[in-house]
Amino acid sequence: MIWEIIIGGFTALKEYIALHVLTCLIPAFLLAGAMVSFISKEAIIRYLGAAANRIYSFLLASISSFFIAVCSCTVIPVASGLYYQGAGVGQAFIILWVAPAANILALMYTGAILGYNMALIRFIAALLMAFVVGGIMSTFFLKEEKGREFQIETGTKRIIKRKDIVLLLLILASLLAPNYLIRKGPYLHKIYVWAAATLLVIVFATYAKTREEIKTWLTETWWFVKIIFPLLLIGVFIVGIIGKILPQSFIQNWLGGKGIFASFLATLIGAVSYFATMTEAPFVDTLLKLGMGKGPALALLLTGPGMSLPSMLAITRVFGLKKAIVYIVTIVILGTAVGWFSSNFIF
Repeated sequence: MIWEIIIGGFTALKEYIALHVLTCLIPAFLLAGAMVSFISKEAIIRYLGAAANRIYSFLLASISSFFIAVCSCTVIPVASGLYYQGAGVGQAFIILWVAPAANILALMYTGAILGYNMALIRFIAALLMAFVVGGIMSTFFLKEEKGREFQIETGTKRIIKRKDIVLLLLILASLLAPNYLIRKGPYLHKIYVWAAATLLVIVFATYAKTREEIKTWLTETWWFVKIIFPLLLIGVFIVGIIGKILPQSFIQNWLGGKGIFASFLATLIGAVSYFATMTEAPFVDTLLKLGMGKGPALALLLTGPGMSLPSMLAITRVFGLKKAIVYIVTIVILGTAVGWFSSNFIF
């Protein structure tokens, strides 16, 4: 029995490495390093910094995240890169939340499988939760934010060079193309698409950037890799063990109805599990057919892709324990409240 549980952890780890490292994490780390290296710090401070207008900057962070189709782990390098370039803590955590919880591809897939009413409610709930998350993080860490306010250099005109925009878009394409153009078929096909897109990145970077700029970019990328990647692997291993321990019958029996406990339990399951973006919809569809309530289903749709045990560990390492605790507790409370409210007043 114990050996089977351990094997479950290693199986999850094997699948994660085989299916996510090349086509998901490597492009995400490269994108984070490029953002730190090539995007003007002054632009990030001006539009997403702690001193920026909260409503405008929160809305900008939320809407831009809507177009970033990544999972809870992949988004961490992106959000932390912006944070260390000068983005406010509230704005950074909005990106951490919205990109995996309510990106456009996941919403479209949710609509196709669970109905577009569910997709619309998921989008509205994620957006409202984003503003609450941003407000809470900014308020809790207000003194710290004032201590890390960055000065905008006068006379700075260019936010980012045109060649750098092209490079960022190519890296983004190497992240999105293999995972969303190739939804079915052998995984090897995804690798082919990733390899072709990555080759374009390499060729263009060689043409557009100096050796020193490329070295700086790769140095920043490696910083994210060594800080985040080991904890992701540990988290995935633990999730695999949990999947072996938690019986399916327990989930079926306790996630039905409209009570607040069902939504709370669904939120917790989503928070500790790992879902690659767009994989949560078929999983929830299966649970709905087994008797799961729609409110708990919405809570799981939000927290499942939006947060995971691997991402919690990585967030703790990158942003610190206090920020991680405030963020996790906030998401659990909000997910539970949204699930309960939708059960009793919407569905």
